[in-house]
Amino acid sequence: MEGKRCAVVTGSYKGIGFETCRQLALSGIQVVLTARNESRAAESVEKLKESGLSNVLFHQLDIKDPSSITRLVKFVETHFKKLDILVNNAAEGGVIYLNEKKFKDGGGFVQVLDENVHLLTGVMEQTYELGQECLKTNYYGTKGITEAFVPLLQLSNSPRIVNLTSSFGDLHWFHNEKLKEELEDIEHLTEERIDEIIQWFLKDLKADKLQENGWPLTASAYKVSKAAVNAYTRLMARKFPNILVNCVHPGYCVTDITSNTGFSTAEEGAKGPVMAALLPNDGPSGVYFSQTEITPFMIAKRSM
Repeated sequence: MEGKRCAVVTGSYKGIGFETCRQLALSGIQVVLTARNESRAAESVEKLKESGLSNVLFHQLDIKDPSSITRLVKFVETHFKKLDILVNNAAEGGVIYLNEKKFKDGGGFVQVLDENVHLLTGVMEQTYELGQECLKTNYYGTKGITEAFVPLLQLSNSPRIVNLTSSFGDLHWFHNEKLKEELEDIEHLTEERIDEIIQWFLKDLKADKLQENGWPLTASAYKVSKAAVNAYTRLMARKFPNILVNCVHPGYCVTDITSNTGFSTAEEGAKGPVMAALLPNDGPSGVYFSQTEITPFMIAKRSM
């Protein structure tokens, strides 16, 4: 088992994460499927085995729990001695649906624009607590597990980190021009500054000052979390030139996190992350893939 390429996919018992596991396994990769819920994940692994894929294992993971991350890293180290591919898929939406039917009838996330914020009252809601948990998972969880796995990734001959992002992470959602410039200026941005920006956002979310300070007004925590992931991806690519570190927007897919709205299936959405995970050694690093195509990190508006 030590000679086989090994991948860890976070939050992967369903949706895009599950499809990423399946497609990587079909490519001959040894896959560690992870989830918080052990019974549901066991069912997912069994489903893959029944389809003829025996190269998928399960290990419990809560990326908000450092001890859980440590246990997973130890498991991979013990069984495989290294890690070749880390796919950071686990995410939270940071909102609750108060009227799911109205949300779907209105077009799902297509309508989640700041100019529509008044129309979404009673349809979806974001609270400080939800925002906090969203940032803990989407940014700090991604950062925590990435840093924990870097030593094992550096033992691989072809290390890859794939961070799932979203069109909602684009900086055109931000209305503070100075902040946009700061997040785009990768030459001078630091992880410490990203942390400060996130804490500033959470403070404004709690104080109801999002509009005043130019933050996104709808799905705010999710948008901030993915913008932070994009910036972190670029920093990691510069910090570790021997690891290909990229982010992928899978498209607007029908999954639980989108309340089963969208234009693409989870199977279609997984094609981008899988492609980035299997890049050749001379492939790009520190780039943004919109599905399977490289696109700029900041454009006027990106299609969902």
